[in-house]
Amino acid sequence: MLKVLSNSCRFYNAIVSHSLSSAVARNRSESSTPLHRVISSLPGLTRPNPNLYHRAFFCSDSSSSSSSDGSDSETGKSAVAEAEDAESRSSNAILPTVFRPEDCFTVLALPLLHRPLFPGFFMPIYVKDPKLLAALQESMKRQAPYAGAFLVKDEPDSEPDNIYKLKGKELLNRLHQVGTLAQITSIQGEQVVLMGHRRLRITEMVNDDPLTELPYDKDDDVIKATSFEVISTLRDVLQRSSLWRDHVQTYTKHIGDFNYPRLADFGAAISGANKLQCQQVLEELDVLKRLQLTLELVKKEMEISKIQETIAKAIEEKISGEQRRYLLNEQLKAIKKELGLETDDKTALSAKFRERIEPNKEKIPQHVLQVIEEELTKLQLLEASSSEFNVTRNYLDWLTALPWGNYSDENFDVVRAQKILDEDHYGLSDVKERILEFIAVGKLRGSSQGKIVCLSGPPGVGKTSIGRSIARALNRKFYRFSVGGLSDVAEIKGHRRTYIGAMPGKMVQCLKSVGTVNPLVLIDEIDKLGRGHAGDPASAMLELLDPEQNANFLDHYLDVPIDLSKVLFVCTANVIETIPNPLLDRMEVISIAGYITDEKMHIARDYLEKATRDTCGIKPEQVELTDAALLALIENYCREAGVRNLQKQIEKIYRKIALKLVREGAASESSAPALESNESKVDCFVDSSGSMIGAENQDKCEIVEKEHNGTSSSAKAVEVDLGNEHTQSSDDKPNGFKDVTAIDKPQEQAMVVEKVVVDESNLSDYVGKPVFHAERIYDQTPVGVVMGLAWTSMGGSTLYIETSLVEQGEGKAGLNLTGQLGDVMKESAQIALTVARAILHEKEPGNSFFANSKLHLHVPAGATPKDGPSAGCTMITSLLSLAMNKPVKKDLAMTGEVTLTRKILPIGGVKEKTIAAKRSAVKTIIFPAANRRDFDELNRNVKEDLDVHFVEDYSQIYDLAFGDDKTEEK
Repeated sequence: MLKVLSNSCRFYNAIVSHSLSSAVARNRSESSTPLHRVISSLPGLTRPNPNLYHRAFFCSDSSSSSSSDGSDSETGKSAVAEAEDAESRSSNAILPTVFRPEDCFTVLALPLLHRPLFPGFFMPIYVKDPKLLAALQESMKRQAPYAGAFLVKDEPDSEPDNIYKLKGKELLNRLHQVGTLAQITSIQGEQVVLMGHRRLRITEMVNDDPLTELPYDKDDDVIKATSFEVISTLRDVLQRSSLWRDHVQTYTKHIGDFNYPRLADFGAAISGANKLQCQQVLEELDVLKRLQLTLELVKKEMEISKIQETIAKAIEEKISGEQRRYLLNEQLKAIKKELGLETDDKTALSAKFRERIEPNKEKIPQHVLQVIEEELTKLQLLEASSSEFNVTRNYLDWLTALPWGNYSDENFDVVRAQKILDEDHYGLSDVKERILEFIAVGKLRGSSQGKIVCLSGPPGVGKTSIGRSIARALNRKFYRFSVGGLSDVAEIKGHRRTYIGAMPGKMVQCLKSVGTVNPLVLIDEIDKLGRGHAGDPASAMLELLDPEQNANFLDHYLDVPIDLSKVLFVCTANVIETIPNPLLDRMEVISIAGYITDEKMHIARDYLEKATRDTCGIKPEQVELTDAALLALIENYCREAGVRNLQKQIEKIYRKIALKLVREGAASESSAPALESNESKVDCFVDSSGSMIGAENQDKCEIVEKEHNGTSSSAKAVEVDLGNEHTQSSDDKPNGFKDVTAIDKPQEQAMVVEKVVVDESNLSDYVGKPVFHAERIYDQTPVGVVMGLAWTSMGGSTLYIETSLVEQGEGKAGLNLTGQLGDVMKESAQIALTVARAILHEKEPGNSFFANSKLHLHVPAGATPKDGPSAGCTMITSLLSLAMNKPVKKDLAMTGEVTLTRKILPIGGVKEKTIAAKRSAVKTIIFPAANRRDFDELNRNVKEDLDVHFVEDYSQIYDLAFGDDKTEEK
């Protein structure tokens, strides 16, 4: 590292020289000017020998002298001798007691890593070399606290700490040639504070030319103009930054007044330019060029200050409103707290949570109370601004908001429940019976128990509204949520509290919403549960619904057991086949097949029409919807199993009627004569001949006839203006005269319109053309065509199966299938062909129709996918009808699965298929014998006027279809 030179140090050829400026010496007489006043104040400027130059040597460690060669040793000796001669020559001179910069013959060279040191400025540096630090301290003790400060050159792939390891010429090559003579003002630990005095230059040898600014003309206009611009720019910059004003005060205190060179140094020193730009100003000896370089730097600083102000102003405008609101709120809180009007947030929250649990403290389970107390204690220890505080607060909010032990008083009155169910729904006797059984059991036990009821059926049959009616009959709170498409288990069992935005599951939300622990929960569309990456919701529903498990239902968010055993769960589904078996096994399934035409008529007349009329604001006497129109609406527009579409069509009719009534009323109102409000109106009396009595001025009477309900009234309304004269009361009417009521308001007259009658003839004006035509295409089915019965998710429907001969010839046998048939139905067709060939061989041994005929079997409505085994007997009958060229009986429909041994297996959807047969005016139906019990459970109005046969073998169907007189099982 660098150390101070002693006489024993060997010299390298790196020499640092500095001296007085010759320009300053020449212009010493001008020191009275303001720019140079500070120069004259510096000590040592009046030295008797201004041309004596002082040398500062750049030296290495003293230990390195022993390894030098002979030539270096000789050079070192001559240098020492020269120094001793100079010292002896000046020994007689009067030396000052305090060292000055001009008195320094040798100084230490200190490397600067980041920025150069300018004259007149302070700079703290850290010296890590203990030897160098000791040398600097020694210099201060000898009252020669000066050193040379030089900026280190940048080199790629070099670390800053490596500069302290370099010595001699290696270090000399890394330093810039021009530096600053610095005074060591203080040393504290490793920190050395330097103050710049004047410039230095490093040379390879001793140079007699002093390092000084080039001469300049202080009256030069260009220098003046440049300096004025620098001063103007500095003034603007100083106005924007108070820190720069401190720089000015410090500079003038230690240096004195400004002159042109010092002005340039000052501007460059306080600018934010990089170190290379600052070094360029330091190395420039031409005052004008130095001023120009400084002007560029301070101009850039001015632009940066403007941009900074713009950014700061934009940000301040953005946040000032929020800060002001925040400060005002904090002040308001502090004022309220001092006045005792409001406590702090944590105390208020704790008080709120304790108020919630206080009324039900005896009903809350002990383990839940323990968790609440622990969380309340933790809430008091947390900071309100921490994220854990918000998590704990939300957790306590949910935990204390649940209705622990709160039960709604159930009504076990069976008669009242029966009345409520009949008010809301027509029919559905099996559903109502099951609910009444549940109420009766609860009455006998004295308490209710949770059950799982699953209502399955087509859309629009009233599954959701039945659940609401059950809740009203039991006096339970009602809560509904749909699980259709649900794929996240967290929706059922909640999220973990550690997640951001965590929420409890649906059941916890339900209990908080209804406020009781025994509500009726309707889980809609349970057959449409999804399954995603977040788990299987159907499996999670088991713990929620199973009465054996949900007594200790554990929500992931609350993490405390909840008793759901008293909850009555009602699920709805369109089809039960898609419900997972473990879940279906825990349910009590009640099927709602749909409504026949008679039931739809009652529902439309007693429920739908009344509710729609009230919704549209129409009075009963204004509209008449005939039974014929209602029947046509049901059969031609609303043939599905439910009544939702029927409700839409009735609403459509009443909306058009409302528009018609308003239009007619507006037309009557605009044509009615305007009546002045200041006239007195009285009744006039007319006799049978039409002459008017009771008015003194008959010219003022105006007779207006009105019509009501399409018939002309014989009464004549008369209005008379008598001003303020006495009017005859109605009690004083002469005998034999008619009383005619005067119309006081034109609005009343405007609303008198004809009664709207909707009949079958004008039904299409309200609902458009019929959507459905008769499902029955044939009055008498032709050869090869047989009517079957099918079940769909929308209810039951009739299904024709048609078989036709494509071509006939030796070896042409084959069967072509169309109609979007599924795999099961295609297999049924193959079975039907095999059974039909066997039966034909038995009945007509000589008939080789199937062996030599290519057949085409088609099921109409080709755009509708069809699948299922129940069309087997219908396909066999169709094939035999074509083979024997014999049509089946009229008004016959059949359904049933057939085996290769001709056995008839049971099918599903008996009620739906029976309703579809009645809708198509079918008289005779063939069902499998195993479905007799399903048919016997149907309502009487569904079974009446039907001739139903139950068969076990296809031979019985053959006898019924083709008219053989044999024993039939009914």
